[in-house]
Amino acid sequence: MLRTNQPFLDYLEELYQKQSRKENIVLKSYGKGEKILSQNESSTKIMLIRSGITKCYFVEENDKEYIVEFLGKGEIIGEIEVIKNVPCLCSIEAMTEVTVYAMSIPYFRNLLKNDLTLNNFLLDVFAERIVNTSSRASYQQLHTTEHTLSQLLELKSKEMEISKEDMAAYLGITLRSLNRALKEINENNTGE
Repeated sequence: MLRTNQPFLDYLEELYQKQSRKENIVLKSYGKGEKILSQNESSTKIMLIRSGITKCYFVEENDKEYIVEFLGKGEIIGEIEVIKNVPCLCSIEAMTEVTVYAMSIPYFRNLLKNDLTLNNFLLDVFAERIVNTSSRASYQQLHTTEHTLSQLLELKSKEMEISKEDMAAYLGITLRSLNRALKEINENNTGE
């Protein structure tokens, strides 16, 4: 539910410390609620989250928001769009104060051509995303909304603040359905 990637973060921190041209990788900060990337707009940087939590989501044609994933430290954003030369597929919004390493596009492309370590990290990230997406889809098909919601509530109590709207968007349900599921969980917990 909250993805992180400490080895990728360690790798990029090392690149940041060793860079000869300080404009290749810069630190940027975003406040809670601030958009880092916007769906359908062009990305000007590739970013790796240094600290904080973001939500990755897209808005459907009917204006319904769907949260794909919550991203934390070490997660890369904007790379697919640069590799494929397409506008941003999703929006990324800071859920907490967020700091990122922002790489220039020419520097990222140079690393793609010349740095096997970066390519291995990207392959690992892409494979992990495929596994997570298919696992999440099958899990949500096999388990009730209440079961998935209880796991999301556990994450909320441990690691981050999640609004009801974000919980519904993550589960792919309406706010009304979420409230019904919360009521059922509450009744089951008080009835035990």
